[in-house]
Amino acid sequence: MLTASGLGRSYGPRTLFSDVTLQLSAGRRIALVGGNGTGKTSLIEILVGDADPDEGTITRPKDMTLGYLPQDLVDTATGSVIEEVIAGAGPLADLAHRLHELEHALTQPSDDYDNVLADYGEVQGRFESMGGYALEADARKVLSGLGFKDSDADRPVRELSGGWRMRVALARLLLASPDVLILDEPTNHLDVDSVAWLEQQLAAWPGALLFVSHDRDFIDAVADRVVELAEGTALEYVGGFAEFVVAREERLQRIEAAAARQAKEVARVEQFVDRFRYKATKARQVQSRIKTLEKLEMIKVPDRKELVAKFQFPEPPRSSRVVAEFDHATIGYGDIPVVSDVTLAVERGQTVALVGPNGAGKTTLLRLILGELTASSGNAQLGNNVKVAMFHQHQADELDLDKTAIAAFSGGIDAGKRNLRTILGSFGFPGDAADRMVRDLSGGERTRLALARTMIEPVNLLVLDEPTNHLDLPSCDVLEDALSAYPGTVLLVTHDRHLIRSVSDAVIDVRDGHATWYDGVPEDVLTPPDPSKVAKASSGLAKTADPRTEKRREGAKARQGFNDLRKKVQKLERELEKAEGAVASLQAQLADPDIYDRPEEVHRLATEHEAAKEKAARLMDEWTSAAERIED
Repeated sequence: MLTASGLGRSYGPRTLFSDVTLQLSAGRRIALVGGNGTGKTSLIEILVGDADPDEGTITRPKDMTLGYLPQDLVDTATGSVIEEVIAGAGPLADLAHRLHELEHALTQPSDDYDNVLADYGEVQGRFESMGGYALEADARKVLSGLGFKDSDADRPVRELSGGWRMRVALARLLLASPDVLILDEPTNHLDVDSVAWLEQQLAAWPGALLFVSHDRDFIDAVADRVVELAEGTALEYVGGFAEFVVAREERLQRIEAAAARQAKEVARVEQFVDRFRYKATKARQVQSRIKTLEKLEMIKVPDRKELVAKFQFPEPPRSSRVVAEFDHATIGYGDIPVVSDVTLAVERGQTVALVGPNGAGKTTLLRLILGELTASSGNAQLGNNVKVAMFHQHQADELDLDKTAIAAFSGGIDAGKRNLRTILGSFGFPGDAADRMVRDLSGGERTRLALARTMIEPVNLLVLDEPTNHLDLPSCDVLEDALSAYPGTVLLVTHDRHLIRSVSDAVIDVRDGHATWYDGVPEDVLTPPDPSKVAKASSGLAKTADPRTEKRREGAKARQGFNDLRKKVQKLERELEKAEGAVASLQAQLADPDIYDRPEEVHRLATEHEAAKEKAARLMDEWTSAAERIED
């Protein structure tokens, strides 16, 4: 349907990409990935016609329809939610509008009544034959799947927040069912339930689909191909994200092996030239080999440099064992409770994810525990000596555009003996990158900078509200590694299920006015609980996905589950080593004879020693169980 050939784009002396060729045909679902700054958004702008390439061509059939959801929405909506969504149905929406006009005309006295009645019959017949009377029901199904309540359908779009307006735009595109659908980070403003619902719709999408996402699970569930912008061009891999990772590694290994063989052969030839350069009988052979070396195109090994580093966070001040506690807390706005009778406790060192539909009360609970709201009954409080750092969704927008990255990062921080440039390099700003102006950074780079600024504070409680929005996949890896290394306590709101599985010790599911605590990460908590929400959005979508796609997705999820389990074992090994070190340290203190002159100190150390042994034993049991599952 849409073909791109030999596309190239540059900014000044910098070439973003060249020789990019893509084919978007019916039934093909492509995930576009690549680091911040590699040109993903620029490529999409060229494909949708918002920008011209420096080289190459785009071929589109004249009757092709294209739908595009950008990251930053230009808001022009004036009607209600349901009106804006139905307007996306194109000719069918025009017929609905014309039908409404004729119905109004029939109620007015007129000499042309018979002609109006005839027009009404013709338009009504066309409208009915095209499935028009199911249009509003289909629109409401789409809105329900994206988290809207029935009562929201008649609200003016202008009353909604930016994230909900983005959902309206997405619903409009899904109802329109264009031949080619291009989505730039469609999951950014969705909750876990809505992301899972959207997967169902896009996995059965009958047209061509190209989307950018940092969500591994989403890519695996939807994509049948992955196109990576890297090395200045586009590299295409068949399969979902799990297959992409394996195929990319195999490709890099093949290139490295070929480069090693070439280097070995070049060294052999150079040795021959050096040995016989001045020997007359070998002059012809020497000159032949010199010319061969001059014409040889050296194999370039792709740079494996990724945004990974060892994180050395400052040891946070020690808090009480219970960091945050809710005791029969009910919170609401006015007389309407949002979440009722919440009783749970977050302990020191835990990473706890809050999940659930948007509007269910996740952010409200965070504001309650931080003291920004007051419980209508019960109470919520932080423990003793708890110091908090908060990251919210729009924090990157608050950075000073006229500062360099290092200046925006280091302002107000007591660095002590820490090298802030080294720390900033851990978050993907090494060397000269730290001196780039904030205004020149991409949206993902600004988010990463704001995260670095939040996480480097010497606090013992991090509160992160949707930190992965606008991040690319390598940056999400940075965040995952940083949270794994962070020594304090974390409260995390995110729709990224991979991140939740990788770093969380527990989950709080907030829905239907209640908050439920789960130890670990139960898989059924990360999927929509209501089967009706999995209903197809419109008659334009296929009833079932391709069985081959289902089989591939199940295989990819199985491999991803194995990788997640392996990461869990590695994490448990680190925690076990730390716990055993604490036991050994306490034993050494208890072995000191002088300590027994202070009975209170002996009692404290003995209590801590017993607790440390119990923790080490528990971690050993968890590690053994996980290791046995890997062997199985």
